[in-house]
Amino acid sequence: MKRMYALITILLVFLGVAYFQEQNPTQTSSSKVPTLGILQLMTHPSLDAIHHGIIQGLKDSGYQPGKNIKIDYQNAQNDQSNLKTMSTKFANENANASIGITTPSAQALASTIKTNPVILGAITDPVGAGLVNSLQHPGGHITGVSNGSPLQKQLDVIKKFMPKLKTLGIIYTSSDPSSTSQAKQFAVLCKKEGINLKTYTIANSNDLNQISSQMVTKVQAVYVPNDNTIAGAMDTLVANADKANVPVFPSVDFMVKSGGIATYGVDQFQMGVTIGKMTAKILRGENPATTPVKVFDQGKMIVNVKQAKKLHITIPASIMKEAETKGEVIK
Repeated sequence: MKRMYALITILLVFLGVAYFQEQNPTQTSSSKVPTLGILQLMTHPSLDAIHHGIIQGLKDSGYQPGKNIKIDYQNAQNDQSNLKTMSTKFANENANASIGITTPSAQALASTIKTNPVILGAITDPVGAGLVNSLQHPGGHITGVSNGSPLQKQLDVIKKFMPKLKTLGIIYTSSDPSSTSQAKQFAVLCKKEGINLKTYTIANSNDLNQISSQMVTKVQAVYVPNDNTIAGAMDTLVANADKANVPVFPSVDFMVKSGGIATYGVDQFQMGVTIGKMTAKILRGENPATTPVKVFDQGKMIVNVKQAKKLHITIPASIMKEAETKGEVIK
């Protein structure tokens, strides 16, 4: 009889512990805590904002870093060899999921991790980059968020600033699939508007000074698509454009803060939040193969008043009003 009571006591204790763990998932053993790898191409305000947004999106979804999820954050510092090494690290530690911030990061993860989920962190053209079969039906272990740049709205901003615009320059990195894709789309829009678009490409940041110096002598304004290389060396482009009194219209809000005039740009932090929330769903069992890639194109008007004054450019009243009420004004 005593043995039976002992067995019953043990069973009750076991059931009690099981119930407690179910009600308090953060108290389970470390082996139950999922590992999430985050691979970022380089340090830059735009990419950093996406990263911070991802963490916030995870928190909003119930994942608290250091408590019920382990974050392995790696920054490749714009070194391709680092991307491969860091992707291999995630694979070796069997990370439950991995996020690639920018196309090169996502491609490195996709080529290394073959089964566990890979989440796209702001990839402009996932299909063109060979990452998914289609946006609606990714078809593998990869899905995520695409940063759909509002190109027509950005062109409209340029036209409002410069209604007599005839020749516009565009500069981007030839090896960057995202900026190359955007440049092609932007060229189609310019053709429809009757704007002569002069294209300039660089291989790396070392080319930017020479190429941009040539460009600003032949165009009335400059447009920059989502391009991490140029974003990281924006000061060089702006310095050369300022000398020629040529305004630069970037596609990203942080590039406006670095000397651009204005843009209608995607909110990088909120895009990161969206990525984080999607990642949480994947970690809880949602199938990447049947989870459509979300195109995030929610933007805001951002105007750099200081830069406009520097170049003696008048900011259109409608744009200024929108920036003041719904966007951001840099003074």
